[in-house]
Amino acid sequence: MDKDSLFARFSRQSHASGTGNRHPDLRNGDSRGWISLIALRLDELPQLWNVFHGELSLIGPRAEWVECAVRYRDKIPFYHFRHLVKPGITGWAQVNYPYGESEEDAMQKLTYDLYYIRHYSLKLDAMIVLKTIYTMFAGKGR
Repeated sequence: MDKDSLFARFSRQSHASGTGNRHPDLRNGDSRGWISLIALRLDELPQLWNVFHGELSLIGPRAEWVECAVRYRDKIPFYHFRHLVKPGITGWAQVNYPYGESEEDAMQKLTYDLYYIRHYSLKLDAMIVLKTIYTMFAGKGR
């Protein structure tokens, strides 16, 4: 993934973890609308730009921060296989596993990502889209 792509820059800003890697405005306690964007899942909309430019897919393993991907690649067996396909805005791991930040969570999400890669099909993509829509409108997820 190109570290300077729009996706990478926006991803670093919008996908905050509780470990201090938050958007600067959120880290200082100033939410200025970010919380409502995240609650409505509208924080993902700018990533559509990267889908149109071919840098990202609608469905696929969720892109990780570069620092996390390097750490996971070194510690988690078979982690590099998730990079065989283009990263996506939503994926099998996102609709089946709760949000997690630990290495154990990354290992669990990897099992879903590898399942997706091995069983890639239009039917599986349709299931992911339906589960994603349900998650958005039902207010489920993180």
